[in-house]
Amino acid sequence: MNTVHSKDGTKIAFDQIGNGPVIINVDSALADRTICAKLAALLAKDFTVINYDRRGRGDSTDTQPYAVEREIEDIEALIDNVGGSAFIFGSSSGAVLALEAANKLASKVKKQALYEPPFIVDNTRAPLPDDLLERITTALATGKRSDALKLFFSIAMGIPGFFIFIMRLMPSWSKSKAVAHTLPYDLAVMSDTQQGKPLSKSRWAAASMPTLVLTGGKSEPFFHKAGDALAEVLPNAKHKILKDQDHGSAVMSPAVIASEMTQFFKGE
Repeated sequence: MNTVHSKDGTKIAFDQIGNGPVIINVDSALADRTICAKLAALLAKDFTVINYDRRGRGDSTDTQPYAVEREIEDIEALIDNVGGSAFIFGSSSGAVLALEAANKLASKVKKQALYEPPFIVDNTRAPLPDDLLERITTALATGKRSDALKLFFSIAMGIPGFFIFIMRLMPSWSKSKAVAHTLPYDLAVMSDTQQGKPLSKSRWAAASMPTLVLTGGKSEPFFHKAGDALAEVLPNAKHKILKDQDHGSAVMSPAVIASEMTQFFKGE
């Protein structure tokens, strides 16, 4: 394990493996740096891969108050630590954080690959309720971490109650509870992009680097609409559908994702 310090003093823990051009992996909600270890190992054949714990998770510390800008500074500290430029990859809400970082750090991000950013841009999925953040924050403030997780899984992720009940019996539930306090962070990252409205045409205008947006062929229609919409508003992006893949493929099918990333990042 290695560490760097962000601008506000937060310690960011990371693993570094492989040799070659640098890829920064940005994790999704509730994940720590172990979640994409298999993906990192595959990419390490061609790249130097940085898997890090986002602030408030794993071995990283946390400094309040939270702001999305602080997480962008964390990514910048990692990039600066490895020479000042890198590729970036993110999955789900981590893809949106990676995108925000690429937009703010355009001179330091050479290319970005984004797997299924969960934007809701039309009526293919109901928008998230306006009070979701408040409800999750209230549950966390009263020590009800499991309730906060249930709200997130059921409302934000659309997981049926029966499956959430099964999830609560699994060892991973305790691990999720330990980082449940970071759920508001990911909701802040998503901001107003899950309201069923078109994406802004100017919000990420500075992210002009080559961008690959990936969506699993088996994923819900709203992910496909989100990928199309993002590729349309970004200056230099393409959207690719991966046959037989779904929202968990960065973890469950790392060889497929690694192959796409390698081809994209090594291409001209």
